[in-house]
Amino acid sequence: MGGAAVLVALILLSVLYGTTAIPLAEVFAAIATGLGWSDADPTPMGRIIFDLRLPRALFSAIIGAGLGIVGVVLQTTTRNDLADPFLFGLSSGAAAGAVLVITVTGDVLGIWTLPLAAFCGGIVASGIVLALVQRLRTSAPEKLILAGLAVSFLFAAITNYLIFAGDSRAAHSVIFWMLGGLGLSRWETFPLVLLGLGMIFAYALFRRRWLDALLAGDVTATSLGVPVHRLRMMMFLVAALSTATFVSVAGVIGFVGLMVPHLARGLAGPLHTRLVPTAALIGAMLLTASDILSRLLLAPQELPVGVVTTSLGAVFVFALLLGKRARH
Repeated sequence: MGGAAVLVALILLSVLYGTTAIPLAEVFAAIATGLGWSDADPTPMGRIIFDLRLPRALFSAIIGAGLGIVGVVLQTTTRNDLADPFLFGLSSGAAAGAVLVITVTGDVLGIWTLPLAAFCGGIVASGIVLALVQRLRTSAPEKLILAGLAVSFLFAAITNYLIFAGDSRAAHSVIFWMLGGLGLSRWETFPLVLLGLGMIFAYALFRRRWLDALLAGDVTATSLGVPVHRLRMMMFLVAALSTATFVSVAGVIGFVGLMVPHLARGLAGPLHTRLVPTAALIGAMLLTASDILSRLLLAPQELPVGVVTTSLGAVFVFALLLGKRARH
């Protein structure tokens, strides 16, 4: 309950504070008008609150929660404490799709062009990873990681080529998007990120017993009746679909999926019945707080939120490594 209260407070702060601080009463009035609970005519500030700041705050919570859960299932299935959604080429594929739109094709489908292109790029990248692993006829964690790294480098090269060969005037948009940002948060794409969170949250809880068994190793899990190969492939596929929806709207936001599982295990333990909801809550709080910082640190300019999360992630990894060294 305490964590939920903190998350609600962070969402409210995200709506209240930005380049311009807004009174709390005006925020509630704008939300009531936007939801049709008030007969008052919408004001320009009210439209900013309801159409820009409120969806942005909700998107940050949903995407943070989703990335946190994706990090949990990837670290469990690969048995790698440093695994996160962006280790497997998912972000590189989505980035290539988005950069193709920004530098070459333009907004041919309106507001949906960038999200759809990034989503398709992420799905293509994950499809290549799965095809490589199937070709090797193994789902060993190290093979999955190597395949992801190879695909990540491939799509990074494609992205760099598109940036170099495309419209140089679009370079700023490309860089901002690749560093992550929630400026594209709109009610029109809200169902997309909600679907991404719903997929990974529901499937992780549905297979929580199998994930718990996997903690003991492949041999033990197999002896308990867990189809390890199928579980690993399905978890990766669902994680890829969810990550693609998040990246398609918010760009490349790194390290959330790496940090959150470690923080959640410290509070909820390793078993997934409690771990998955805890990771969702911590991820939502982390990204919402990071988004608030990204708007306040260089106000009135906006810092890409990925810069904030990557900075926190670097410090976290240093602390994690030093902590392991101290224990040994």
